[in-house]
Amino acid sequence: MSPLSADAAHALEVFQQAGSWEQRARLLMQWGEKLDPLGETQQTEANRVHGCESQVWLVAEQVDQCWQFRAASEARLIRGLLALLLVRVNGLDSVALATLDLSDWFTQLGLARQLSPSRSNGLNAVLRRMTELSN
Repeated sequence: MSPLSADAAHALEVFQQAGSWEQRARLLMQWGEKLDPLGETQQTEANRVHGCESQVWLVAEQVDQCWQFRAASEARLIRGLLALLLVRVNGLDSVALATLDLSDWFTQLGLARQLSPSRSNGLNAVLRRMTELSN
């Protein structure tokens, strides 16, 4: 497993300290508000992630062999989940990205049991798209 970035370690600490699902849900909304918005020119069909119930757009940039992703969604809860996914994957190289265990990350955050199958499938679709973009 790839080491956690400082931002991912911070997210993990914050979410592990939350005592209840209500606290984690509130945190999730707050993390979603931190996402840098994508411009209208980036919210195109070419950048849309297929396989998500909510609309999700994803853009990628490679900097010094490491990937930086930005994502957007109109759904508040999805934005929070995307923020937590991005904090985990940004800065990884293509190999680390391809071997990331998404369910383990959300289990560590204490969110896995609250993810519906459709949300889980959507997050996996985002990760698959990230892997496609990084190849």
